[in-house]
Amino acid sequence: MSYAVHKTKSDRIVDAIIYFVLTVFGFLTLFPLYYVFVMSITPYSEVLRNGGFVLLPSKVTLEAFRSIFSSPVVPQALKVTVFVTIVGTFLNLLVTTLLAYPLSKKFLPGRNVILLAIVFTMLFSGGLIPLYLVVRATGLMDTVWALIIPGLVSTFNLLIMKTYFENLPSEVEDAAKVDGCGEFQTLGRIVLPLSAPIMATLGLFYAVGHWNAYFQGIMYLNDKQLYPIQVVLRNMIQTPNISQELAISNPMMLQTLPPETIKMATVVVAILPVLIIYPFLQRYFVRGMLLGSIKG
Repeated sequence: MSYAVHKTKSDRIVDAIIYFVLTVFGFLTLFPLYYVFVMSITPYSEVLRNGGFVLLPSKVTLEAFRSIFSSPVVPQALKVTVFVTIVGTFLNLLVTTLLAYPLSKKFLPGRNVILLAIVFTMLFSGGLIPLYLVVRATGLMDTVWALIIPGLVSTFNLLIMKTYFENLPSEVEDAAKVDGCGEFQTLGRIVLPLSAPIMATLGLFYAVGHWNAYFQGIMYLNDKQLYPIQVVLRNMIQTPNISQELAISNPMMLQTLPPETIKMATVVVAILPVLIIYPFLQRYFVRGMLLGSIKG
């Protein structure tokens, strides 16, 4: 049986204000994405005619995308970024799970000491220079592993996953052990299938972090063949001559396109995969964060 909710005039005014504010914030959030996309498909002549600011192009061109993909720089950077994102996210989730699962057991010897040491790293870090020295001493410089290994485990994500495991019903694990399952079998056959929300949530966190990472590439990489897409985009923004940065075999192609259009097209290529994947993981996102939230 449903009951109709009667709102007073003041309630409707408040709702209208809330919807208006949300609409404004939504517009402010989406407009930069829209402007970047529009500029990436606008012909050069129209950009010049409108003083460099176009909201709705009369013609559409994909020359900017053709130009950046005719260069070996952007496709190679995408290959590196895709590899780092996929392999890095897998290793992140693997190591985080193998750490969080035993730490979720209160009977683990030395559990409190280990947790204290882990939380300590959230408050105090060794600093940027010691981290650089460690990466150089371990031989990770100028390798793609320098973009993965130093940030293999996030303390925040580790604590969230640990709390999620603690909230799982212990009776399910006890039943698995009665049936003869060991710890790894219990983790693989029982715990992980029940942990899809938190895995999707933390996997999204790790994947977006890898995809958007550029500081590690600047610090640890000197070989341009190993640059991820974000480093290439940063260099394009800072380099006055786009043709030198892209090293396109046909520089005449760039003369028909403004540098800003090529930059915007590269931005679209850099953000589009995340925008495509996120809606498929959104249903797990809120649930995983709520179930894995740290409780006092």
